[in-house]
Amino acid sequence: MGSRWSSSLMTKGTNRKQRRAVCWYTDVVEEYIKSLIAHPELVDRLALSNDDKNEITSSKVLFPEHLPLSRIQAGIKAGSFLQGTFRASRDNYLEATVFIQGESEDGTEVLIQGLQNLNRAVHQDVVALQLLPRNQWVAPSSVVLQDEGAAKDDNGDEEDEGKVLISTAETARKPTGKVVGIIKRNWRPFCGMLNVSQIKESTRHLFTPADRRIPRIRIETRQASTLAGQRIMVAIDGWPKDSRYPNGHFVRSLGNAGEKDTEQEVLLLEHDVPHQAFSQAVLSYLPKMPWAITPEDMEKREDLRNLTVCSVDPPGCTDIDDALHCRELENGNLEVGVHIADVSHFIRPGNALDREAANRGTTVYLCGKRIDMVPELLSSNLCSLQSTVDRLAFSCIWEMTHEAEILKTRFTKSVINSKASLTYAEAQMRIDDTTKNDSITKNLRGLNKLAKILKRRRIEKGALTLSSLEVRFHMDSETHDPIDLQTKELQETNSMVEEFMLLANISVAQKIYDEFSECALLRKHPAPPPSNYDILMKAAKSKHVDIHTDSAKALADSLDVARVDGFPYFNTLLRILATRCMMQAVYFCSGMDSDFHHYGLASPIYTHFTSPIRRYADIIVHRLLAVAIGADSTYPDLMDKQKQSALCNNLNYRHKMAQYAQRSSVAFHTQLFFKNRGILNEEGFVLFVRKNAIIVLIPKFGLEGTVFFDSKDKTGPKLVFDEEGPTLMVEQHTFHIFDKVKVTISLDDTNIQHQKIRMSLIHPVIPGVSVSASDIEPQTKKPRLDH
Repeated sequence: MGSRWSSSLMTKGTNRKQRRAVCWYTDVVEEYIKSLIAHPELVDRLALSNDDKNEITSSKVLFPEHLPLSRIQAGIKAGSFLQGTFRASRDNYLEATVFIQGESEDGTEVLIQGLQNLNRAVHQDVVALQLLPRNQWVAPSSVVLQDEGAAKDDNGDEEDEGKVLISTAETARKPTGKVVGIIKRNWRPFCGMLNVSQIKESTRHLFTPADRRIPRIRIETRQASTLAGQRIMVAIDGWPKDSRYPNGHFVRSLGNAGEKDTEQEVLLLEHDVPHQAFSQAVLSYLPKMPWAITPEDMEKREDLRNLTVCSVDPPGCTDIDDALHCRELENGNLEVGVHIADVSHFIRPGNALDREAANRGTTVYLCGKRIDMVPELLSSNLCSLQSTVDRLAFSCIWEMTHEAEILKTRFTKSVINSKASLTYAEAQMRIDDTTKNDSITKNLRGLNKLAKILKRRRIEKGALTLSSLEVRFHMDSETHDPIDLQTKELQETNSMVEEFMLLANISVAQKIYDEFSECALLRKHPAPPPSNYDILMKAAKSKHVDIHTDSAKALADSLDVARVDGFPYFNTLLRILATRCMMQAVYFCSGMDSDFHHYGLASPIYTHFTSPIRRYADIIVHRLLAVAIGADSTYPDLMDKQKQSALCNNLNYRHKMAQYAQRSSVAFHTQLFFKNRGILNEEGFVLFVRKNAIIVLIPKFGLEGTVFFDSKDKTGPKLVFDEEGPTLMVEQHTFHIFDKVKVTISLDDTNIQHQKIRMSLIHPVIPGVSVSASDIEPQTKKPRLDH
């Protein structure tokens, strides 16, 4: 008995020693891992201590249970549920739409409002939803509402947040539903910043994604103090029904927020732009240098080096895709040629270089940086149609009358030698300078004359001339910061080049469709649904102008005559608004679609042929055209309409993401531009009217910003919103679309992740709302930063 008792004591003593040893060992391991400065992420791999695990969690169920997949599939089959892609709103975190494919030709959209109905769906998830009874349908919110306040508790009351959304306007109501289950999560690692918890020593923190459509994510990390102020990547692990936010984990740090390199990396990651260096496997398929055109190349091509070919591009362009020529023939007619870089000569189907270009889909142009689709040896050298060097081209050549009537069209692989690489401004100066009569200038004048006829004819057929404000930054040569910002001015020569590119694209589209009716890669622009034009019609009506939208021709004609006395900028504003009403143009495979029409160009058929250095679609079109004229051999994937269609889907996605990335780059550089300029006072126009704000366009900078009238801190002014106008009455003043206003512009950098241009109203003067211009010290006379 005694020995058993002493043995038990010994065991307890041993266990205690072992426990102490384990604790000591654990502490040592923890200290060691914390000391590995190069690998801070390892700290988060340590098991959480009991203190960390015992943080308060809510037991209150905040969301309805997601239905199991078997029940969802049965419901979709029976028609009680719908399947679609969830698209969260950028402006309102309590609102989303679900795009239902196949309900009609263009698909249909169902509105989702309120946290419970959103039910833990994340942007781009494929969801199952149930339509609400018609008496519960609502209109999209006109409120700009962002989840930027303090983090809500998991058991926080959301009722009040939902009420602000409901609109009673019967005409504006849309089919409304609720998410009942998730069919496919489309989660990826998200870029953003950590909101460090106020609780000392806490390991649980909220992460705010850069993309406003993604909810905040709760993560556990011991590195919070290190990660504060950095841009980081976080992945979502799951979203319990008792949590206001999804749970996730830290992936990696991207660098300090606000630094140009970090922000550019975030921008590329967020828009899924492939931007890694080209791999050795890809580079191995490049031609060996020094490269030269071989006698075998010449045998298969037409030698056009004697022609006066020249290129016209933006300043600093090194990836020159296209060049032109125009000459008089002996029979008195004109010969016009569009010569396009023969990229498909260098990129052969199916190899690593081809697969990489197909995946990237497009070159992405950011402010001061270009993410190439193909390696630089091709993009800026061997394919680029630089002047005074022999280059391989694919030529589209027309015989025309002096009235631009096309008599013959032919296509040929060629060799050219461009006689000049001009900017738009340089080409314009040559055309306008009556003392110049050299062959290049005569060439340009002939092209310009024909282009005007072609443009007039296109517009007569109903092609739209729309407007969007593009800005150009002038960069400091050393810091690469923007030192000047102005809207791009278009020359006549911009239009000249555009007309011949359009004509070449249409000619090639017809040729490849005639030869390959099932697998031609074409581009279409769908007509917008009538409801898209509502805002345009209301805006025009507010100035007593009628706009007709039954066809592109009717719209083009009514835009041409839309004038308001004493308001010269009205027509441009109207065209900017009309641009916002348009659908996205898309690539498609001819064998998978029946509607080929390009609404904006008023053309029955269209494709992309003229930019193969920067668009993969054009490479495929080159291959199709080469097979059609017997200049190259075909291969199975080129004639497979399913594969062609899948390729088109990727190209449409990459093209859209490239546009978004470009806009984000402009927005970031605009913020940099305003950062050192204090407050500026500028005139602008109201572009949209919301329930609690007006959105103002500043033409001088091509800049849009929001003037808010509600305030979280104090009782805001009396606001009366009329959806029919739309108008917003602020105290005694009513705002309409296109009203002229004067605002202050400044950079609000209080939220380093979501820095934004802040606008306040100066004029019209609304007591208690407007700021006084005399109270503001304009910073326009600060010393400039350029040298």
